[in-house]
Amino acid sequence: MLVHGVGGATPQQMLDDPRAVRITGDETAAVYRRPDDVDAELHPERDRDRDGPIPEAYCWSHLTSGNGSRALWLLLLPFMVVNLAHWMRPVTKGLSKSQRLYGVLVRLVALTLTVLLTAAACEVALDLTAWQCAGSAECVAHRSWLGFLSAERQGWWSQPGRRLALAATVPTALVGFLWYLSNRTWSAYEAQRPPGDEKPSVRIRPTTPDVPTPADAPMPPDAPTPPDAPAAPGADTVRPALGRPGFWYGRRLVARLRAAHTAAGFLTVAAALTVAAADQDRRTGSGPLSAVGTLLQAALVCCAAVVVWVVCGRGRSERRRDGSLDGLLTARLPEVSLVLLALAVGYAGWSRPEWVSGGAAPGTLVFRVLALAQVVFIVALVVIARRLYRRVPQPRTAMRGLAGPAVAMLACALGGVMTGGVAQRVADWLDGDATPGMDGGVIPGPPVLLSWQASVIPVLIVLLLIPAGTLALRTERAARALVPVVEREYGPVRGDTLRSRQVAGARARAALTDAVPRLVGVVSGASLLLGAAAVAGSWLSGEVPGQAARGTDSFVESVADTAQAVGSWLIGLGFVLFVTWGRRAYRDPAARRTIGILWDVGTFWPRAAHPFAPPCYAERAVPDLTWRIVAWTRRTGGRLVLSGHSQGSVLAAAAVWQLPAATRHRVALLTYGSPLERLYGRWFPAYFGGGQLERLSAELHCWRNLWRATDPIGGPVRVSAHGDRPEVDRGPLTDPSAYSRTVEHPLPEPILGHSDYQADPVFAEERAALLDRLPPPLLPPQRDDRRAQDSSGRSSA
Repeated sequence: MLVHGVGGATPQQMLDDPRAVRITGDETAAVYRRPDDVDAELHPERDRDRDGPIPEAYCWSHLTSGNGSRALWLLLLPFMVVNLAHWMRPVTKGLSKSQRLYGVLVRLVALTLTVLLTAAACEVALDLTAWQCAGSAECVAHRSWLGFLSAERQGWWSQPGRRLALAATVPTALVGFLWYLSNRTWSAYEAQRPPGDEKPSVRIRPTTPDVPTPADAPMPPDAPTPPDAPAAPGADTVRPALGRPGFWYGRRLVARLRAAHTAAGFLTVAAALTVAAADQDRRTGSGPLSAVGTLLQAALVCCAAVVVWVVCGRGRSERRRDGSLDGLLTARLPEVSLVLLALAVGYAGWSRPEWVSGGAAPGTLVFRVLALAQVVFIVALVVIARRLYRRVPQPRTAMRGLAGPAVAMLACALGGVMTGGVAQRVADWLDGDATPGMDGGVIPGPPVLLSWQASVIPVLIVLLLIPAGTLALRTERAARALVPVVEREYGPVRGDTLRSRQVAGARARAALTDAVPRLVGVVSGASLLLGAAAVAGSWLSGEVPGQAARGTDSFVESVADTAQAVGSWLIGLGFVLFVTWGRRAYRDPAARRTIGILWDVGTFWPRAAHPFAPPCYAERAVPDLTWRIVAWTRRTGGRLVLSGHSQGSVLAAAAVWQLPAATRHRVALLTYGSPLERLYGRWFPAYFGGGQLERLSAELHCWRNLWRATDPIGGPVRVSAHGDRPEVDRGPLTDPSAYSRTVEHPLPEPILGHSDYQADPVFAEERAALLDRLPPPLLPPQRDDRRAQDSSGRSSA
């Protein structure tokens, strides 16, 4: 069974046959065979004429690619990144309270990102558009589509509260869309129950009408039991996390977080309306309306406290399939918050003829509170992660256990830069040729913190040039040092300087993957310092947006203005490039191979911290593989080599962990170009660390891993030999296969790197060796009737 990697592949390419036939599955993910092999189990005599085993391909590329509109998922990148931080927890041994606190802190950081996104939408729609621009006659003069909201026309919509109430439909629709998208993608991609909830099918159902459907075969004597069957007395019931029944089915947590985050979004919009109207009522001394505003604010605070309690109160349950749902209080949170939002709309829209909008809308303090809360949560995460790592130190763990906090910081930085940049760009667009908040500007502009966040983008880029330049120099030096090594490895050949430099350069560039932790550490550390500086600068510069550097030296003022303008334009350009690259990655396989690995690593993991993150394709792919393997081995008693390339090797390992012991005994694992240890083992040590991979090797009958030194993604899994089991790794394989032109290779051989492992003769050699090491196929009991003979033949295939 072949499982492709990140770049995706067609079943025709995987099977090397243009006539691939779908055996089972749908257009999203399916299992394919060659037409001659559809009913191979019925004709075991064909094995005598076959050079190798029956090939079967599992194609899952449509789970992460397809329609170009899925590029919009890239806008949810901060949510995906913070979800990754949950899975980067260091290996734990005891310290269960610290482990739970780690999960709580990551979920709180994720909650602040939802509030930040909604607050940014409120800033653009309510503050900049409905409050500032619609309240300025000069701004409306250049924006005719805002004419009906103009305060100069004295119309029904001219009152600030009513303008705000109308503009609130934009962030409300955004939150509603995120809720719908999260619910729909869960049903379409992730609601796949693993084997054990029902008896697996024992039939092969070909899609071609001319292929007969074979009859059910009798079960082999030692047919594997379902994964949820009671364990035998004395059996080891402690399973790795990825082998637990509920790992790939967390319905309750996703539903719980979805309700809480949806409620948080609606409450943020309601708070923006209520604070603005209540501020006006307090200033004018309106007794009844002021009392209503106080009660509504108290209700919003109570509901927000319930949301925080729901987020903190429960984490993932992996030891069993968590298919139940929470009680009425949690399930009805979105409806309750929506009712409060409707009351806030009515309260803000109440007639207040004397109300005039001026300056920035009240409530901009929320951005400072969110930024400060994120800094506090990240620092707490650093303390907890460091404590967990010191308890069980793992030498190969990325950033010494601080990868989770660093990635969470990157998520916060992405959220802050995106919200600050978008708000600044919209303000520039509304203000025309002037600069918001400056001399000649017609609107005050966004809150000063968002202006500071936009201003730090050029500074961050300049800081990134230092480690990027350092890595470039080190790579060049490493390539030069590898030139004589390459020539020695290929034996007595005539030196070709250009060829040697090509091979050495490919190896040096492939080694850049191992430097990613240092780069992430630099970026996250700089983001933390610059974010803290932005919060401090916004507090010291007062509440007037756009005036962050006023009153200082003229040079400093000029630099600050330039940084703010450049940052604003960079975020606008980056936003366009972001969506463009995203669409290209889903349509162009070459572009997908370039940037797809990061996206597929992010969407491999279930949504454990943020329910609005892109859907997890593995919650569909892993049950697919597990069902197919369990059903086929139950029916035929045959042997199977599970062959995974790149990300497919991760899916294969996850599926093997889910198999029952009797089935796992009949499965061999062949991985190549695998990031199991190089990426997953270092960044997700609690799930793919050295101990977990060692145990996977011990549970499998046999496993072999192929790798190349020119591969920037795959590498050795570093599982040593034990007992009669040989070492798992074989490599590095020779790449290119020939140094210069020879009789066998008259044309120059390419440097394959991460691709075409099956073209190497070692692949077929190791696959044959794995089949030889597996136990022989099981034969069902013999019967006298013809059907039993057919069944026996099918089972021995």
